[in-house]
Amino acid sequence: MDEVFVDLDNRNNVVPPFLEYEGESSFFGGKPPLPEGVGYGVVLGFGILFSLITTALVYMNKYFGHKGEITSEHFNTAGRMIKTGLTASVIVSQWTWAATLLQSSNVAWQYGVSGPFWYASGATIQVLLFGVLAINLKKVAPSAHTVCEIVNARWGRTAHKTFLFFCFAANIIVTAMLLLGGAATVEALTGVDYRLAAFLIPWGVILYTASGGLQATFLASYIHTLIIFAVLILMIFIVYIKVYSSDTIYTFLDLTVNYSTEECQQIFSTDNSVESTFFQPGTYACGPVAGNRDGSYLTMLSGNGLMFGIINIVGNFGTVFVDQSYWQSAIAARPASAARGYLLGGICWFAIPFSLATSLGLSSTALMLPITSSEAGAGLVPPAVATHLLGQAGSVLILVMLFMAIVSTGSAESIAVSSLVAYDIYREYINPEATGQQILFVSRVVIVVFGLIMGVLAILLQTIGLNLGWVYLFMGVVIGSAVVPLWNLMTWDKASGTGAVIAAWAGFILAVVGWIVGAVVQSGSVTVDTLGTNEVMLSGNLIAILSSAFIHFVYSKFIDPQNYDFSELNKNITLVEQDERGLTSEEQDPVMLRRAERWIQRRGYILTILLIFVWPLLSVPAGVFTRSYFAFWVLVAIAWGFGAAIIIAVLPLTESAEDINMVLSGIYYAIICKEAPQAVDPATLEEKEAKELSDDVTPEKETPPVAEEAEEAA
Repeated sequence: MDEVFVDLDNRNNVVPPFLEYEGESSFFGGKPPLPEGVGYGVVLGFGILFSLITTALVYMNKYFGHKGEITSEHFNTAGRMIKTGLTASVIVSQWTWAATLLQSSNVAWQYGVSGPFWYASGATIQVLLFGVLAINLKKVAPSAHTVCEIVNARWGRTAHKTFLFFCFAANIIVTAMLLLGGAATVEALTGVDYRLAAFLIPWGVILYTASGGLQATFLASYIHTLIIFAVLILMIFIVYIKVYSSDTIYTFLDLTVNYSTEECQQIFSTDNSVESTFFQPGTYACGPVAGNRDGSYLTMLSGNGLMFGIINIVGNFGTVFVDQSYWQSAIAARPASAARGYLLGGICWFAIPFSLATSLGLSSTALMLPITSSEAGAGLVPPAVATHLLGQAGSVLILVMLFMAIVSTGSAESIAVSSLVAYDIYREYINPEATGQQILFVSRVVIVVFGLIMGVLAILLQTIGLNLGWVYLFMGVVIGSAVVPLWNLMTWDKASGTGAVIAAWAGFILAVVGWIVGAVVQSGSVTVDTLGTNEVMLSGNLIAILSSAFIHFVYSKFIDPQNYDFSELNKNITLVEQDERGLTSEEQDPVMLRRAERWIQRRGYILTILLIFVWPLLSVPAGVFTRSYFAFWVLVAIAWGFGAAIIIAVLPLTESAEDINMVLSGIYYAIICKEAPQAVDPATLEEKEAKELSDDVTPEKETPPVAEEAEEAA
């Protein structure tokens, strides 16, 4: 490892921290650290490999696990019997975007310790709260395939078309971000043209998703999540245990912000002189941080960090509540697993942006690598730090980690879009009498077409000049107005369908107008740059969600209250095939569902308050972190990362031990050419699992109303 060449006692003698970067105006500088062949190998090779693995797992589970044929219902719902561990793993996987790995380190590069925290907490609470919607879905619409089916069943076709638009918008924005960040990183690390990368990356998703459906997506997601956590743990270990320590990073960060402008100009110059400098304030991580207490990276008192946190919270409500993939995961889960899986998934996911950005993101500024603001905005902070620490091996690890995030979320988005098209367009408006085979065919065709189209869209966005960070901040402006109406859809009997339509469209229009006006007021012009500032994005995001919430509340409370009977909702949703896996009376026990609802409400609301209010407020008295306080902060990040990795790796295996044993036994008997012991009928297995679930979650008798009230008070 290179030595740091800054003289701590005599800062007048300033030279670059790492001589290998002397005179470099950017970290990558158009010179990829990996050969082009590695890029093609990862993008195409891993895509084919995972397609083969997941397809094999699906069919082994079918033939040796005796799970029955893949019907259209099973293709789009995975049998509605996914357990807690795998549900949590899937939530972690599909919520780990390219932005999770890349943008979280960008905000650490910009704002310091507050960036990773606000990225993680601001995108965790939505998953925790969605658990409330997930269990409500199991209560009132267990037969649903999509959220728009539920909208149609309760509010009718006008509302159905409205929210179909917003759901498609959410899927398109998320997938575009995946490909934008992924293609930019593949190009920076390997030299593969981003346009070609954006076109090729979806093929890794298309193959196994079109073949195995939602079950293949879930199995692949577990493998992807294991790899992501493995790289995460390695990076934490390298930064804070093997090469540096929290004490070393603290010293470097403190040194970074104490450089004067002249010293920064010397560091970032061609010959260690002010005259040859290419330094501009804000272009490199050097000198005090604007808007932070004492200009320090080591404080939660960051105005810009807080502003990003608010944007993050508002925008991510849209990409969870309006994204069909999260509703689909809830549909696929067993009733008790729906609540527990989302809660556990949210807690474990927190570790990925928080721990990764606290290591790679903060070390990028501590080491003062020549990462430019444009490189950071494109999501290149993690690959830059990993390349510096581990050479080509670091580049490969980040590339593989990123590819795992892209294909796991991409497959979830693909199956979500295919379900919306198959059930909410084809079956609803084109062929109401569609058979299961026709639904299955349409689903598979849409997966292929959507993957190809999204590659083109990512290229278009890059050509316009919209990078990952810009699109990430913008998403709440587009889809934020649909959040509150969808929450009310599942939780409020007075929620009006007409009010929901008005609120969604009015909120969207007001948000766009406010966003543009904000750019004009702040900068006097409307350009990509002026529209992308934190203040302007914040105004658009807040207007979208708050105006929509106000309009829907007023309309539903005072103008057109619906007084809806939720027991009627599921009667308006029909199955295509009589595949009732996961819909048995034991699974739909009302007492168990009511207890599960109370369970997730208490924990979801409490954890939300802790993450958004209590934790930040407790860090305020610390001001600028002391050395020991920062060491504790890092310890929390390390412990959270290791704990989450263990849970996500072990729990799905222990829960599915019986199924795994059945498949392995079937393979063994097939190899030795002996007849396997008589298989247990799938219906019998499901009945047994439902009985175990009922015994585990519910009492033998329904809790009397008085006892329930006492329990609530407690």
